Amino acid sequence: AARLPRETREADVTLRAAAAFSLLLGLTALLAYVHALGEGLMVSREARHLRAMKLRRDAPAAPAPITFAAMESLPHYRPLAEYAPLERRGVVIEGYVQYVLRSVDGDTHFEVTADLPAPGSISNPYVTAELTPEWYRGSSRWRYEKLLETILPNGGGNVTAWGRDPRRVRLTGWLLYDFQYDPVRDPERRAPGATRLTGWEVHPVTRIEVWDDARGAFVEVPR
Repeated sequence: AARLPRETREADVTLRAAAAFSLLLGLTALLAYVHALGEGLMVSREARHLRAMKLRRDAPAAPAPITFAAMESLPHYRPLAEYAPLERRGVVIEGYVQYVLRSVDGDTHFEVTADLPAPGSISNPYVTAELTPEWYRGSSRWRYEKLLETILPNGGGNVTAWGRDPRRVRLTGWLLYDFQYDPVRDPERRAPGATRLTGWEVHPVTRIEVWDDARGAFVEVPR
């Protein structure tokens, strides 16, 4: 058989190398994603535990109010055996949502602040609360777009995109320690501008309430 021209052979080698490199990148990305989800053979006990806590489908039986200061004062960088018992607690946190974000894993993140940020400010110190697919799946009122219209996140200022004041919210759910996102506790080592108070979260969120001025009370946003 006639030999292919040298240019054709070189192009074929280049294409094979590019295909192999693309496959390697894809496998690397897949492994990284699986690891982030807390699955896979090389995942730590802490990561597996974190994954199990995020997937909880039962609501806490007796949730108790918790302050932002109390959330920040929960233990940090401790062994799993020390912080896991605290994750059996159901809590209720009250404040304002400055941003609602969608994660690649399907979770909806609420950045909850104790007070409204000053007009024009970028962000207030916040605690994270997360709504998981296990809780919003099949619901029309707990979908991302509908929640934006209900909660009215202020995006770091006092004016919302809907032309109305942000609504005070009350979120109920489980305590969860997401150690991967715990900010450095030492102020001298904390990243400049970091506003996340703690790796402790309300996750998953199992109940959502918003303040109703007409009633002078919180009302539940049903699933």
